[in-house]
Amino acid sequence: MHGSFGNESHPRRLALILRVAMRDMRGGLRGFGIFLACIALGVAAIAGVGSVASALSDGLGREGRAILGGDVAVALTQRPANDRERAFLAAQGTVSAVADLRAMAVAENGEAVLVELKAVDDAYPLVGELATTPPLARSAMLDEAQGRFGALADPALLARLGIGVGGSLRIGELTVEVRAALDSEPDKIAAGIGFGPRLMVSDAALARAGLLQPGSIVRHSYRLLLPGGEADDGALVRFEERAKAAFPDDGWRVRDRLNAAPQLERNIGQFTQYLTLVGMTALLVGGVGVANAVRGFVDRRRVTMATLKAVGASGSLVVAIALAEVMLIAGLGILLGLATGAAMPFVAAWAGQGLLPLPIEARLASGPLLAAALYGGLTALAFSLVPVGRAHDVPVAALFRDHVEAAQTPVRRRYRIAAIAAGALLVLVALALAHNPRVAAVFLLAAGLAFLLLRAVAAGLMRAARAMPPFGGPTGRLALANLHRPGALTPALVLSLGLGVTLVVTLALVDAGLRRELTRALPERAPAFFFLDVQAQDADAFGAYLNTVIPGAVVEKVPMIRGRIVSLKGIRAQDYTRPEEVAWVLEGDRGITFAESLPEGSRLVAGEWWPPGYAGPPLVSFDAEIARQLELGVGDAVVVNVLGREVAVTVANLRTVEWRSLGINFVMVFSPNTFAGAPYTLLATLTEPAGADPARSLSLVRGVAARFPAVTSVRVRDVLEAVNDMVGQLAVAIAAASTVALAASALVLGGALAASHRARLYDAVILKTLGATRGHLLRAYLLEYGLVAGASAAVGFLAGSAAAVLIMTQVMRLPLTYQPAPALATAAVAVIVAVALALAGTWRILAQKPAPYLRER
Repeated sequence: MHGSFGNESHPRRLALILRVAMRDMRGGLRGFGIFLACIALGVAAIAGVGSVASALSDGLGREGRAILGGDVAVALTQRPANDRERAFLAAQGTVSAVADLRAMAVAENGEAVLVELKAVDDAYPLVGELATTPPLARSAMLDEAQGRFGALADPALLARLGIGVGGSLRIGELTVEVRAALDSEPDKIAAGIGFGPRLMVSDAALARAGLLQPGSIVRHSYRLLLPGGEADDGALVRFEERAKAAFPDDGWRVRDRLNAAPQLERNIGQFTQYLTLVGMTALLVGGVGVANAVRGFVDRRRVTMATLKAVGASGSLVVAIALAEVMLIAGLGILLGLATGAAMPFVAAWAGQGLLPLPIEARLASGPLLAAALYGGLTALAFSLVPVGRAHDVPVAALFRDHVEAAQTPVRRRYRIAAIAAGALLVLVALALAHNPRVAAVFLLAAGLAFLLLRAVAAGLMRAARAMPPFGGPTGRLALANLHRPGALTPALVLSLGLGVTLVVTLALVDAGLRRELTRALPERAPAFFFLDVQAQDADAFGAYLNTVIPGAVVEKVPMIRGRIVSLKGIRAQDYTRPEEVAWVLEGDRGITFAESLPEGSRLVAGEWWPPGYAGPPLVSFDAEIARQLELGVGDAVVVNVLGREVAVTVANLRTVEWRSLGINFVMVFSPNTFAGAPYTLLATLTEPAGADPARSLSLVRGVAARFPAVTSVRVRDVLEAVNDMVGQLAVAIAAASTVALAASALVLGGALAASHRARLYDAVILKTLGATRGHLLRAYLLEYGLVAGASAAVGFLAGSAAAVLIMTQVMRLPLTYQPAPALATAAVAVIVAVALALAGTWRILAQKPAPYLRER
């Protein structure tokens, strides 16, 4: 160090800071293990999630042609393309026609199963291959042979019906032969989640099955390969322009290979945001571990810092050197996290081969990696500045006494302001990069409030310990003193354990409440069956048959057709600004109905219902909550497309809808004159009487399939069980992802213990010298950790309960079903684990012999 530290120019000063920091790091990274782990864990979570999401998005883009089934796809509901439309499509390129509907597949023994029926023409698939067992030539899969059409069946369907390849199935009025098991279809992802297994037949077989009745719910899709469309994105735009000009009002829904699976991409984005927030939680919780590690680092380097000051270094220069060293180590943690996160898409692609139906384009994604590095660097900086700032006032006297107490003066204002600025920048970055800034803002606000709450709890606990009268003799007095002494573990323990318990309790309560709502409340009051595509002329006979099989059953029937919203208040649906929660209302077609009177389970909240026999301009009733989010009101104009015809209607009223009852209800209910003369089918429900024989329910499905082959039966309990399984899988996935935040909490707990090791060891040695035994110290530590863990768990239980209530009632819109037992058990386990870990961390302290330690000092 030549000359005075203070005379260096700015470039040379920076070089000096880095040189001294690097020289000091030659002694190793002792004490920074928790620091590195906290940073690496959070960065790895954010980088990995972003990289996998990017790989999925790239895969969807690369495989867009196969997923969609062509360069473009035109969808029509409840009607096939007419001759003029088919001629237009054929003139644009190679065309393949596909029809999707739900139907009942009936085995030879009468067993009936709901299937997702897909009818394809000879050109299908235009892109990709059908994989079957055994492998078959395309002409041998579905064509008619020896008087029977072929079919390809999902292996799950064959297993459920107990038949194999070569067996027979009846769909509608046609018996088909299962030629092979359907292993995969190239466009399966675009179809979304179905209610039943796939059954594929030819379009000729569907025409003979008698399922295409007037008003039947069928989705017709026409896939096209455009000349040069694989490489020319402009060809896609030109096709859509020509289609819009030729058929502006015919109800065409056009998608192209660049937007092959929009709902899946949206779901990926939403889940990516959730997992990124989990990573952010890990980083923020780990920030406490960073602060503890830096505080311990400053404590260990007090002699070095005092030496620098003794030779002329200013306090700000000492802080700069310490901060440089901390950020260099943080950079190492960031690199470790980035390496782990960058490898995740490659691991996912390898592990998901043959298991995941999603295309993963594994590569290094620079965007997510840079975002994760930025998150990690800002977190390390924000949580390091205040503890590093304490180095500014390390006294030179630390050279002469090992245990000179740091002056109890607050950290200088400049370092607090710098820490606040770094935290504000972190918040701005999180909002700027969020998939949904509103959700990110709510999360960050909740995280900030949680930190403040737990800090207040820690301060209150320390204040209470200071004011509490001594109890339990020396052991009790020592435990209370440890709670409020300078450098006490209380703040770090309350924060780490409180956040961990809050997270686990929230997950436990939401999972328990959701399962209860799905498995207990709904089946007790919901219909037992839904029946689709009941022909109007068969309505009376169908209702009579249901009452014959299940006497006393309540049967409801309403007309249903399919339609889609074209515009709201004069604005096209695709251009209409709407919250993401109700985007589904404006995307695609959905069931709509008409009614003379207000549907059961609804209540008017605005406007008036139309009178009986109304014959004026077409009117519509809207669900009040959805209308609110779409900013629709009474008197607003809405245009819907039904059967290729656009119909302009006026919002007559708004009504609340009890969706959880699973009764028949719709977002839109029209006045009966709106669709006068249009073909429609009936949607029917059957609610069983109390004490109904379950065997009758099983025979009902077989009987309906035999007597009314065009009707599709949906057993509500089966659907709820499938949903419950999905919820269970999602809960496991969320819990697994949340272990990242829990691991960060555990690291903070371990870091706090490590940071206090030196002071605890010194106290233990002095107390042993004065006559304390290992048992005395162990009981004191047990009492101390028990008090902190109990208070933290209580706060975490209350905070987690409040969060779960808000999620259930405000986000999921479900009734409050509070079940405290799982949460209480979770909080109790957290207390036991935390106390056990804390005691394990002090075991080496208890084993220290006083004499050798004092001789070294």
